[in-house]
Amino acid sequence: MSKTAETEGALETRGIEQVPDHERTARTRELFPTWVGANISVLLLTMGASLVVAYHLNIWQALVVAIVAPVVSYGLVGLIGIAGKRGGAPGMALSRAVFGQRGNLLPGSLIWVARWGWETINAVTGAYAMLTILDIVLGVRANSVLDMVMLLAFVVATFAISGLGINAVQKCNKYATYLFGAFSVLVLGYLAVNTDWSKVLDHSAGSTAAVITGIGMIAAGGVSWIPSAPDFTRYLPRTASSKAIVGTAVGGAGVVVLPMVLMGAVMAVATPDLASAADPVSFLGEILPTWIAVPYLMIALIGMLLINAMSMYSAGFTAQTLGFKVPRHWAVSVNAVISLVFGGVLMLVATSFMGSFIAFLSLLAVAFSAWVGVFGADMLRRTEYGGEAMADTTRTSAYWYRGGFSPAAVAAWAAGLAGGLLFTTSDWFTGPLAKNNVIGEYGLGWVATIVISGLLYLALPKPAVPTQAVRPAEAAEGTEPSEADAERVTTGA
Repeated sequence: MSKTAETEGALETRGIEQVPDHERTARTRELFPTWVGANISVLLLTMGASLVVAYHLNIWQALVVAIVAPVVSYGLVGLIGIAGKRGGAPGMALSRAVFGQRGNLLPGSLIWVARWGWETINAVTGAYAMLTILDIVLGVRANSVLDMVMLLAFVVATFAISGLGINAVQKCNKYATYLFGAFSVLVLGYLAVNTDWSKVLDHSAGSTAAVITGIGMIAAGGVSWIPSAPDFTRYLPRTASSKAIVGTAVGGAGVVVLPMVLMGAVMAVATPDLASAADPVSFLGEILPTWIAVPYLMIALIGMLLINAMSMYSAGFTAQTLGFKVPRHWAVSVNAVISLVFGGVLMLVATSFMGSFIAFLSLLAVAFSAWVGVFGADMLRRTEYGGEAMADTTRTSAYWYRGGFSPAAVAAWAAGLAGGLLFTTSDWFTGPLAKNNVIGEYGLGWVATIVISGLLYLALPKPAVPTQAVRPAEAAEGTEPSEADAERVTTGA
């Protein structure tokens, strides 16, 4: 990411305030390694195995899933990322313009809590990767104490990267992309030579319903990044290409998701219990030779560090929008402590990691999708976001609306969330409408959530959209708004 006045040092100091235009010098191509890094996780291998073991798909159907899922989910990531270049602020700060200063606390709180679970899953997977490396290289067997030590080491490293800010995250993502690409080629080459392809190719095809369910399952992971997309595009100039923002998101995710899901599907032939293993990582030491398994696990470990660092980076902004009046890097520490506690519980108690993960993923996607539907629909009518109005949390804010709430946005969000849960099924929760219909059968509760919340928001009467009472951020930092600026509004759609 191009250096700016606020990010040229090791520690990024800018928080949820709007980035001034003169600092917005980033380039869209720099987003590519961001979305590559967001997907370097061995969990994709495990989910690829689930397509074969749990959903009974063949390799060609797994290929369809691996192509369509990132296009759907990261296409949405890219589209919402366009709001970042329009408003120059993190996603949950821009969300104040949609939901109102008080109304934004509702989806913000839920998204913040949902991130606890996402970061916990990644922290546990990272700890398992370190334990597997120790086992392969030194023959050190895992135990409860060592589990907690590795989990603590992973969380501390994550906090260090995310606390430094966007420059550190982007630079780590760039080098991780190169390393992951090189060693993925080695793994693919090894599998190509040593796999019993007759078993892989002779596997019978699964149902169309199972293919759609697989797409929904893998796409749900990408949905969790949608509210964070503006966090990584806010340093782009207003003139940045919207097509390039979407293209880099889909391309960056696709070059990881496609090979890893297919590798997982192929590996499931040799290790069919992979999809239900309590430890989703150690199988790599069994399938791959040491000279490939160890460096590949180290790269995967780096990838999971970066995924959690990106998530905590965004979580810090979310915490600030909820009223935590602390610098962003200290707001990040709250999520670090929570993921450490929850991660310890998961490692010591859970019997089936993948079952817990997929159940969590289905509920996580619904939590994020309710916001996505409303915010995305609002982008159809709003092209600019006021920096002063977002920062002003008092009644004088142009985004105060009615008592601090936008009734249309809050109502549509609540209805979408409730509706999505009605159609959601998992090991932990089954909605009353999740059976005997295509949405529940295909695991598309999160899709129903986006559709319900988005369409309802479009249909409901909305507050007027304030214009640039909203002035350029450079002017806003040094001068007070005039009465004329404060009063200018246009009629809402």
